[in-house]
Amino acid sequence: MSQQPIRIAPSVLSADFARLGEEVRAIDAAGADYIHLDVMDGHFVPNLTIGPSVVKALRPFSDKPFDVHLMVSPADSWLKAFADAGADILTVHPEAGPHLHRTLQQIRSLGRRAGVALNPATPATFIEPVLDMVDLVLVMTVNPGFGGQRFIESQLPKINAVRRLIDLTGRRIDLEVDGGITPATAPDAIAAGADVLVAGTASFKGGAAQYAANIAALRGGS
Repeated sequence: MSQQPIRIAPSVLSADFARLGEEVRAIDAAGADYIHLDVMDGHFVPNLTIGPSVVKALRPFSDKPFDVHLMVSPADSWLKAFADAGADILTVHPEAGPHLHRTLQQIRSLGRRAGVALNPATPATFIEPVLDMVDLVLVMTVNPGFGGQRFIESQLPKINAVRRLIDLTGRRIDLEVDGGITPATAPDAIAAGADVLVAGTASFKGGAAQYAANIAALRGGS
């Protein structure tokens, strides 16, 4: 496997929303590699979270890449707004629009890195026709919509299948895993081929004084 170094992408969905800017600053200082922002519309997934204005407000609190996961449908109409707000990576679901290729073209035309997210029931083969256009593949190890869910172990073979597809391209494409990532499940995800771990609860538990230790524990599997 030709994995890149393991990177940790704390999901601010698990941060204290009453002081979100300070939480982003603290998790950045604690060693986060990416800042993961979950955007949910209450339609594509059964929850409602943040919009472009929140991403823009958070941008001054960190220089780390903003990894924006769009759980919205349709996604195309939101791409420019999130790019303008400061997103560095925009990840969409194949089911969120009729023309995934066109959506990825639009993301790249905005000068942003393009990602595709695979739900637990979405097969790895969905990404094959667009692998030349993606910078990140996100394998969901829970059903999207809520934090704090249990890791779905049946997704490990999919992570491995995506790893093989990425390696065949010879390109530096992030293989990100999101859902139920803890110090106990991170080693399995890494062994299957993941090189970016999204973790909400496991990153933000215990308050700011604990964040560095939390991130180190997640990285320990590498």
